[in-house]
Amino acid sequence: MTDDTHVNLPDSNGPLILQGGEIVETPAEAADRLIELYEQQVGIIKDRFEKFADGSLDPQDDLHGVYPALTVAIPAEQATMTSSLALGRIASRHLFGTTVTQPALFRQYFMRQLDKIQKRFSATIKVGLSNRPIPLSFALEAATATLTTEQRNQIQNFFFTPNLVSTNDDIVDGKQILNRSGPSPLALFTAERVDYSLNRIRHYSATSPEHFQPYILFTNYQRYVDEFVEWGLEEVKAGRAERLVEPGDRITKADGKPSRDPLEKAPQMPSYHLVRKGNRGVTLVNIGVGPSNAKTITDHLAVLRPHVWLMIGHCGGLRRTQQLGDYVLAHAYLREDHVLDHALPPAVPLPTIAEVQLALTAAVEQETGFSGRELKRHLRTGTVVTTDDRNWELRFEDLAVTLNQSRAIAIDMESATVAAAGYRYRVPYGTLLCVSDRPLHGEIKLPGMANAFYQERVGQHLKIGLRTLELLRSEADAGSLHSRKLRSFDEPLFR
Repeated sequence: MTDDTHVNLPDSNGPLILQGGEIVETPAEAADRLIELYEQQVGIIKDRFEKFADGSLDPQDDLHGVYPALTVAIPAEQATMTSSLALGRIASRHLFGTTVTQPALFRQYFMRQLDKIQKRFSATIKVGLSNRPIPLSFALEAATATLTTEQRNQIQNFFFTPNLVSTNDDIVDGKQILNRSGPSPLALFTAERVDYSLNRIRHYSATSPEHFQPYILFTNYQRYVDEFVEWGLEEVKAGRAERLVEPGDRITKADGKPSRDPLEKAPQMPSYHLVRKGNRGVTLVNIGVGPSNAKTITDHLAVLRPHVWLMIGHCGGLRRTQQLGDYVLAHAYLREDHVLDHALPPAVPLPTIAEVQLALTAAVEQETGFSGRELKRHLRTGTVVTTDDRNWELRFEDLAVTLNQSRAIAIDMESATVAAAGYRYRVPYGTLLCVSDRPLHGEIKLPGMANAFYQERVGQHLKIGLRTLELLRSEADAGSLHSRKLRSFDEPLFR
């Protein structure tokens, strides 16, 4: 090993090893050192690739770029890990570690998390290089575009490719609790898992990850997007936001002049970002219809560690007393979406997050002016069914007993998926839907009826979602938003 630029790669699938680490005193020092090391290691890969591309790379050259690593050591007497004794693990200290990618993007996040750790524990923080290689495609996304076919066939002999065996959600899903080799996880996601998702975010949303804000709204209708863009442009023009970012990284600032033309072809899940100073803005994602999209985008946005995400969309009202345009606040979910059953069995309950529920209720009151009995008449709370069958009405006889037993008040195709993903990834979640049809009571959605409904309710519904995020921003500032009920027994130190 030469200084901190060259490391050995024993078993890169084995325990995390910090090589050549150094103790840092402050979160800022740790973040800056991580950025320096990452840029250095990507530079190694870039230099090797340029030599490979022009045929000058020495076949014996084994200098590979690796991910930086961050470890935190805590004295045993300060660690309150409920499962330690049950697993027979007694030691003089508890060591937590994680690999790191794109540290400039996550600088503020790392600093906040490390600051909390230092305030709570007598922690020793070290930064260095890991034994995990950076895949070429993650370091240089368009690297292979200029290569010949022969070079593409040879590239895997000189560079590492993404390791799908280690790119997983084992930490998220609690599978690490029985694996005590090496440091305990410091974060929910490894560097390679984060890189995987950062690339997918660009693909599905057509915007760069750095534009995403920590307060996220999901919707399933384009008209919410139209309202959001109109509102966002007004916020930017008034100086209450720095910029509005649309798909294709189309940026509009206070002068009202977009940086480029709109994309000719919309991405699968277009995202729009109202960027405020201090990363306090709002992102709206149109996930379209269906649980598959909802799972796909939440799998990836989770690595950005948002403060909260909410589902605001339309639903079918299941009770005769509901009217078109009434709101539904989900207190529970019947998961018939099936897309997360392999990772989170339906038997696992999804608890409501009190701070989110209170904020949603308060926002409905403030935006509608309803209170007391009038509020209860137009805001129904209860169980929302999420199905993966858009034509569930055609098999109503098969579902009737289940819907009756669950006391369900509404049905949609995304809400439980978004909530389950929030529970799984420790992101506070909530659902406020608007009744667009009543299929069990003779009111199936028709074009004319839908247009009148949209015109009346979309703007108000979006304002309720935005007002909710304003209220939750105050909770986040006070440190009371991130509920302990989302944490597992052996939870990583980083949120």
